[in-house]
Amino acid sequence: MDFFISQAWAQSGGQADPFTSFLPLIIIFVLFYFLLIRPQQKRAKEHKKMVDELAEGQEVVTQGGVLGKVMSLNNDWITIEVADGVSLKVQRSTIQVVVPSGTIKNS
Repeated sequence: MDFFISQAWAQSGGQADPFTSFLPLIIIFVLFYFLLIRPQQKRAKEHKKMVDELAEGQEVVTQGGVLGKVMSLNNDWITIEVADGVSLKVQRSTIQVVVPSGTIKNS
């Protein structure tokens, strides 16, 4: 009875290109790099440049929010004067921003 009806055999599906299966992962990594990693590296580079260019007499704010004037500089440490006769020794990396001269007098 099988003379008139041909049997249907399941055919294997075509094999997907391996590149297309990794394409979404690659796109996510590229977006992650350009939206998160690269801007952070840029900010770190700018901060390092700012810290390397510190000079005596500049007014700075530390990460803890302490406002002071740079009195002396070493390789890793900075002495800042926060009030008359009161000085703090802090690490260079804790300097967050250099503020304009005269900020201490106005605050």
